[in-house]
Parts: sequence; structure tokens; C-alpha cells
Amino acid sequence: MANQSDETCLPPALHNALKDQELHSNHSFLLRWNINSCSNITCNKAGTVEESLKISAQFKKTTAKNKGKELVILREGRAISPNFPCILIKQGDDLTVKYVKAVEQPRKLVGAYASLCRNKRPSELVIFHVLTKGGKSIMKILKNPALRAIHEITIYAYKGETVKRALKRDGRLLSTIFKKNFVLSNKSTTVKTELSNIVDELNDETFQIILLDRSSPPESLPGSLDEAYLVPNEIQGQSESENDNTLKQDSEGNEKITAGNLRVEIPNSKKMQNQLCSQFTESLKGIKTQIPNLSHIQNLFPVDFGQSAQMCREVDALKKLMGHSDSVCQVRINGKPNGSGFLLFGSCVLTNGHVIQNIYNETRGQLIERVSVHFSYERVEQTEPGLDVVELVCFECIPDVPGGDWALLKLSDNQMIPKALLKHFGFLPKDGGISIIGHPDGGVKKTDPCLIVPSQNRIKVAERHYWENKDFVQLVNSRFFEGVAESIYQKNFLTYESCFYHCSSGSPVFDKQSNVVAVHSGGYIYRTASGETQTVIEFAHPLSAIMERLILQLVVRGKHDVLKEYLACSYAQHEIVMEGVKNLVEKGNVDFRNAVNNLCTAAVSKDIRLNKFLKFFCQTDEPIPMDIQDRHGFI
Repeated sequence: MANQSDETCLPPALHNALKDQELHSNHSFLLRWNINSCSNITCNKAGTVEESLKISAQFKKTTAKNKGKELVILREGRAISPNFPCILIKQGDDLTVKYVKAVEQPRKLVGAYASLCRNKRPSELVIFHVLTKGGKSIMKILKNPALRAIHEITIYAYKGETVKRALKRDGRLLSTIFKKNFVLSNKSTTVKTELSNIVDELNDETFQIILLDRSSPPESLPGSLDEAYLVPNEIQGQSESENDNTLKQDSEGNEKITAGNLRVEIPNSKKMQNQLCSQFTESLKGIKTQIPNLSHIQNLFPVDFGQSAQMCREVDALKKLMGHSDSVCQVRINGKPNGSGFLLFGSCVLTNGHVIQNIYNETRGQLIERVSVHFSYERVEQTEPGLDVVELVCFECIPDVPGGDWALLKLSDNQMIPKALLKHFGFLPKDGGISIIGHPDGGVKKTDPCLIVPSQNRIKVAERHYWENKDFVQLVNSRFFEGVAESIYQKNFLTYESCFYHCSSGSPVFDKQSNVVAVHSGGYIYRTASGETQTVIEFAHPLSAIMERLILQLVVRGKHDVLKEYLACSYAQHEIVMEGVKNLVEKGNVDFRNAVNNLCTAAVSKDIRLNKFLKFFCQTDEPIPMDIQDRHGFI
């Protein structure tokens, strides 16, 4: 215990470095393109195999050439998932990369969710192999028929979870496998393992999927780490829609979750639970040493009740807010909801960069799928076709940088569109009530009034969620809440508690005066003991920071027509935003300076606003000193 106490006294950065070193040591493996061509890859941090491969410039180039195809990675002749943990790749392993025709979009973890599912040791993981051809009377078991050319696939799993959970996470099997009583038959011993069994004894064995009978599958064994215990960060092989389907299946009885089976403890786990609770509490104490006068969790409730008065709004402001809602839209990819957005200026819609990142071809500079926006989807029966996006003007997807997650979508100029919201631009308030308008869960347009969580209260919120779920916390959940507490403490974003989850990214956030101040971007999601989806806290990028980076990109990328549209939309805080852009440029953005100087030299524009804009950046006077934090309203 003395060593444990010494570790907790270490500075957070050093403690995390030692923890990473314990979880993952440097290892090298061969990346093979064909019989005669291979590269050496050295992995120095925990993550997935695909993330390790991205170290290679040749891999990136090959991936770009095979955009839209499914990545297949072979290890010892078996296909592993791109999300296969790199810590299971041994020193000197030989991996072969292939691409086959895809049957669906590849699934990826996004933003903060991806970083919280890496803390696994090899001893906590199990691998087993499944033949790509099922047993008698089973026509096919794989979503992609191209994988049948490979004899086996390798599945990874966490000790204590069920076979079914591991197969679902892998994502390569058809959903029909989980609706009937399929089992794994050991190829060496013919011993059968039901999907409700835990994976601990399957390590490195090879199985064939066979149909035992056509009855519904049995429930999971008591004490297994089944779906209700796992946060979505662990479900690497499933898309959002499949997660939703899984929840629906639970409620319909295919995999019944009741209060009874949720409360069954893992055998001999009481001691571990007490240790985890103690470690979590000590960890929070270390984080909170820089925060003065933190109260106990019980003090949150009267404070929140008193703050509810801050959510009161004047009727005039509410009327304005409802008028602004006409400018909010749902963003769809090939007709399916994928996010939210709003008309910013001219004919340009603003959303999050991660909403469209996976369908943007950087080499060609264009979208590879059809994107449309729908401003009038307010009732389920509405079927208006929406407006097609003709161009992705520019975007960034750097979620950890304030203002670094945005995309500007251009609509056709000859379409009927609502009023732009840039005229109602505002800076972040320090506290009080806000409202979000968007399309959560891919549904109709909704609004959620909520309260800002100031930075000094963020750890309290994480602590509250932890204690509300303490009786059901197991290993993954404890690390999840601890990771959230560390992650959100110093973020320079707007934070709050909202019910806007999937497909709400890109929704505008309004202050009490109905000014748009931020773009709703993400949250830290988990599953409660009852199976309900919750988030610890949500965050939004300041619109002021987005505007500064957006204007800079318009100039650098030569999007002069869109820049003119922006300049034609006058708003009160324009000059303050321009000063912010100038501050960014003076930090060394040579591309922006060159682009402005070239335009000034060419002197081809007769647009008064554009000439004034160029003159502002060409002048050599020192800018007025401004504090960036105050300008963005960071709290």
C-alpha cells in the first residue's frame, strides 16, 4: 500500500506517463503489402491496430486510394478487426493489409469517446477465432461476403464479458446470429459454448458457429460483464444506430434486462469494489487540490435548486428564440440523419467537422456522399426533400482545440432559405441558463433549456454521476468517471448538462438574450444500472473561436465568394472578431499573410467590404491588446 500512496502523490502528468508505460510498452511489427514489400512499424502508445498503422505514410496513401473500401488486416492468416487492440500484437508479428468492397460505412470512435477505452492490459483480454463459414444449414454469417475467402477471423474480448458481447462489438457478423440459439462449436473438441457464456476459457481456440435450435437465445450468465455494464466507449464495433437497435431488442425481450439480474455481483468482487471506490475518491482529491472550497456532493442539490431561477426567460426572448429555430436544420447523409446545424450567413450552414469528416475526400477536396439539410423537420409525418449541399467550403476537426471542430456547408444560391443567425452572434456567458435547438437522436427538432456548469463545478458533476452509480460500478466504469473528471477540468469550452445526445452535434447554443454563442459538439456517455443512456457532462465550442478560424480558412483556401457573403452579413461584434483573427495571424500564420498580400497586390476587387477587409490586415499598426480568454468568454 505504501507504493500506491507514493504513486498518488506524483504530479498528474508523471503519474499518467507511468500508467501508460505500465499498460503499453514499445513494440514493433511488420506491415506487409505483398510478398515482396513490407515496412517496419513501431507502436509507442496504446490504441487500435489501425491507429498504429496510420504512423506509416504509405498506409495513409494506400488508404486514400481505397476510399470507401473495407480495410482487412491479416495476422497469421486470420482477419483481425481494425479496432483490434495493438497491445495484443506481439513483437515481430507479420500483418498483411488488404482492401475489399465495403457493404457499409466503416465504424469509428469519435472525439472524447475514443480516448477512454484504451486502458487495458493484455492479461485482461482474450482472443479466439471463428471460421468464416457456418455449420450445416447456415447460408452465411458475415455481413461482407468478401471475407468468406479468408478461412478464419480473430475476435478480441474482455475477460468477464459474454461471447455475444464480444461478437457484437467485432461488428463483422450478421445480426441474425444473435436472434436465434446459435453456439460456438470447438473445432478440436466439438465442445459447444453458448453465446451467453463468458469468454475467459476461449483463449486462442478456434470455433465454428452452428445453429443449436431456433429458440430465442438464453440470458447471460449472472456476474458477466454484459451490455448493461459496458459504457459505449467499449462498443467499438457498433454504430450509433446499432446501439439504439440493441437497446430496443432489450426492451422487447430478446435480451431481457431486469433490476434483478443487474444487481447480481461478480463473485468475490466486494473487495475489488471497495478498493476501486477508495482509489477513485483519492484520485478526485488529487484533481481537486487546485480548486478552492470544494464542497461535498450533497451540497450540489440545494445549489442546483437555487440556480433553477436562472433558467427563467422573458417572453420577448422566448419569441426570438422560436424565430431563430427556423434557421436550425438536420444534416443528413444519403437521406439518413447524422447531425444538426444552422444557417450562419448567406447560403452557408455551420455544423461540426466530425459530422462530415468520414465522407470528405481531402485529395479531391469534395464530399463523396450526398449531403442535405432539412430546416422544416418538426413533425414525424413531414417528408420535405430538404436542400442539397453543393460544396464543403472548408472545415476543421481538431476536437481538443477551442473552435477546432466545425464545417461550413454551401447551399445553392437560388433556393428559399431562412434567416441567417450570424446577425444574432454573442459571446459565451459565464453562468446562467442557455438553450440548445437541434435534432437529438435523429428525431424532430427540439429545444433543451439547461444551466451552464462553470469550470469550478465540473468535477462535482462527474463525482455526482459516479456516486449515483457506485453500487453498480465495475472496473471499466470506475476508470471512465475518473477519466472524465481529468479530461473536463481544464477544457476551455462551454459545459452544461443536456439531454441532446446522438445526431445533435452542430446544434446552436443560445444565451438568455437568444444570441447564438456556441456549437453543441459532444459529451461523455455511459449506461446507467437500468440500461438508460446518460452523459456526465456536455460541451460546446465557442462560436467566437470558430468564426476566427473559419475566416482565416476562407482567406487561405481562396474562398473569396464565400468571404464576400460573410462580409455582407453585418453584425455588431464583427470588429472584435476581426481583432481575434488578427491575433491568430500574428502568431505566425504565413499562409494567411501571403494570401492577403497577393489579393492586395492584384487589386482586382471592386467590392468595398472586401477592400476594407484586406486593408485591415495589410496595415502595419500594432493591434489593440486583447485578452483572448475574455474575448471568447471562456469560463
